[in-house]
Amino acid sequence: MGEGPLRDLRVLELAGIGPGPFAAMVLADLGADVVRVDRPGGGAPLGPPPGSDLVNRGKRSVAADLKTPEGVATVLALAAKAHVLIEGFRPGVAERLGVGPEQVHARNPALVYGRMTGWGQHGPLASTAGHDITYLARTGALHAIGRAGGPPQVPVNLLGDYGGGALYLVVGVLAALRSAQVTGRGDVVDAAIVDGSAHLAMILHSLLGAGLWRDRRGVNLLDTGAPFYDVYETADARHVAVGALEPRFYAELVARLGLRDLPEQFDVSGWPTLRERFAATFRTKTRDEWAALFDGTDACVAPVLSLTEASSDHHLAARGTFQTHASVPQPAPAPRFAHSTPGPATPPPLPGQHTEEVLESWGIASATGQNWE
Repeated sequence: MGEGPLRDLRVLELAGIGPGPFAAMVLADLGADVVRVDRPGGGAPLGPPPGSDLVNRGKRSVAADLKTPEGVATVLALAAKAHVLIEGFRPGVAERLGVGPEQVHARNPALVYGRMTGWGQHGPLASTAGHDITYLARTGALHAIGRAGGPPQVPVNLLGDYGGGALYLVVGVLAALRSAQVTGRGDVVDAAIVDGSAHLAMILHSLLGAGLWRDRRGVNLLDTGAPFYDVYETADARHVAVGALEPRFYAELVARLGLRDLPEQFDVSGWPTLRERFAATFRTKTRDEWAALFDGTDACVAPVLSLTEASSDHHLAARGTFQTHASVPQPAPAPRFAHSTPGPATPPPLPGQHTEEVLESWGIASATGQNWE
């Protein structure tokens, strides 16, 4: 809890995996007091151990077993004091446990209830399991990623879980909070990864409708079809990324590569020749040699850095894009604000580490009658 723009916000997170915890982390990064409800002794079945899971940084943890009346009473008591509740159960599970929107709003009508799922709260697949890759597959987004003649490429789980899921939940929660401030009435946010991922692909649908995009991989301007928007191997078997779309940026790229007598930039029939010339040229120097040659120019060329290299990049280091807290390197909160700065994130908590502290600070230590010894 720092001095970020959300410093007066109380968020209750029912423990889960993936996009729900990440959305709660974003709110914590921006200063919210985020309390995560963990099963006693529990932890996520996938991922790092609880004390090392960075998506739980900046949060406090309360232990409560939602399969017991005492655990449900604890969650409802916390929800009565919260502004936001986030859960990522399959549709109907929270209701069966006794902590669904109706049960919570009976205690706190102004609360924003954020629901994070893959398929959404209704639809033929709503109750079935899935993961980032399967959600992307049905939206068309996965189909669009990859090279011509090859299979779709999996974008780790960043595009669905975190781009189309967690960040849309954050947007929905903040919008509903604004409405609740005006009306005094809370809302239920149905954030589905399929909805958000489809929405993220708006530009592709726009280009497709205008006849400027072919519904095939690797043949378009932004999907490695264009040789001036692609990655190239260097002399040391590393890579550089090239994004010289605009003619003036492309002209600087070509000049710094020392190439002449090339086909016109947007003459698709000449793209195979362009690609061959670019590939052969980039193989003549190492990645870092090219990085030095293009550094500070408008040619839109950048070295492809590994996760461990990125924090040492001179631009990212100057901005403090990566920080170290409690001896652990990690990405800094984003975005940034001119008039408020969240404090350093506290380390990820162990399940139940702050139970007594939270109940006392939220003023509900006696509300449940539980013995926390």
